[in-house]
Amino acid sequence: MLISRKYPRTHHYKWSPGTTSDDRINHEWWGDMSKIENVIHTEKMDGEGTCLNSVGVFARSHATPTKHPWADYLKVKHSMIVDDLRRTDTEIFGENLYAVHSILYPKIENHFYVFGVRVLDKWLSWEEVKFISSIYDLPTVPEFGVVKPKELGEETFVNQVLDIVKNPSTFDSIQNGINKPCTMEGVVSRNIEEYHVDDFSNNLIKYVRKDHVKTDKHWSSSIKRAPLQSEVLSFMRDKQLSYDEAFLLLVNKK
Repeated sequence: MLISRKYPRTHHYKWSPGTTSDDRINHEWWGDMSKIENVIHTEKMDGEGTCLNSVGVFARSHATPTKHPWADYLKVKHSMIVDDLRRTDTEIFGENLYAVHSILYPKIENHFYVFGVRVLDKWLSWEEVKFISSIYDLPTVPEFGVVKPKELGEETFVNQVLDIVKNPSTFDSIQNGINKPCTMEGVVSRNIEEYHVDDFSNNLIKYVRKDHVKTDKHWSSSIKRAPLQSEVLSFMRDKQLSYDEAFLLLVNKK
């Protein structure tokens, strides 16, 4: 029995190449996007989707709070804000980047980046997401700008998303396992305004690049902590290394 409502499965654009057999696809995506006045594109990051709410810190399963050691730092944060979350019925959803997955991020400044806030039966507007995140000193995922789908037209809309995903992550990106620069994982497009929880799949869609996972083993089989930019800079200066050398040494240190 669930004691907390999961983050809904995010549907893919039908032209998203990174789908798997159990993914859901929004085949009517343009009908949905063209009804929205303002859509914001944000970066999809390669971490563990995590929720902070009045009950605890939840990862993939919402039957019980997570016991994963890579979420321990979030439990400390949660203990500081849980009274506020309980009082306001607020749930904060974000990407937990503490443990390295398939993409390395050399320039992250935090291990948790917020991508959504739910209050009762509403997903809050993006401006409210940023405001609430700032109250708790939490960053939000990077933005790529606001567009008006109906004014752009379908073809231009698609081309804009495809142009975005050709680039590295905002925090730079290295493919884990081969240690070579790579493009970002993908883009999430959402209604900039608030919407009802029942309308989630009509207001938020994602694009994921093909084959973003290139490691043989699941990331959880050998946990590596992702170093923060400040740590890399300090190590780089101390050891007189290049930034990339310092980053990779920190990621792979025993």
